Amino acid sequence: MHPFREAVEARDEAAIEALLADSVVFTSPVAYKPYPGKAITSAILRGVMRVFEDFHYVREIGSGDGRDHAFLFKAKVNGLEVHGCDFLHFDEHGKIDDFMVMVRPLSGAESLAEAMGAQFERIQREALGG
Repeated sequence: MHPFREAVEARDEAAIEALLADSVVFTSPVAYKPYPGKAITSAILRGVMRVFEDFHYVREIGSGDGRDHAFLFKAKVNGLEVHGCDFLHFDEHGKIDDFMVMVRPLSGAESLAEAMGAQFERIQREALGG
């Protein structure tokens, strides 16, 4: 099992953060602009762990060189089932430098957007170290 998957399934926030490059860019399934930087990406991922219920990965797909991975997941947000995929790219040091998430169906994405919107003030405070 990939170390990222192990860290997420163990809900190990420190291990997840340790896998992120300082220059990581997070692309949200529900926000237009990407979020650059380790601090905001870590804070977003902590927020996601607060809003996802029954989160689990169902499949892992990796490239031959080990630099690209797709982790398919299922979860619930406010009781609605969400299917999604974390698309990760790893830099030459084995750190995640590109983290893009896609989710479906639309009702699940809307529920996720609402739940994360309610978290965003806290996420911003955490990213700024507060």
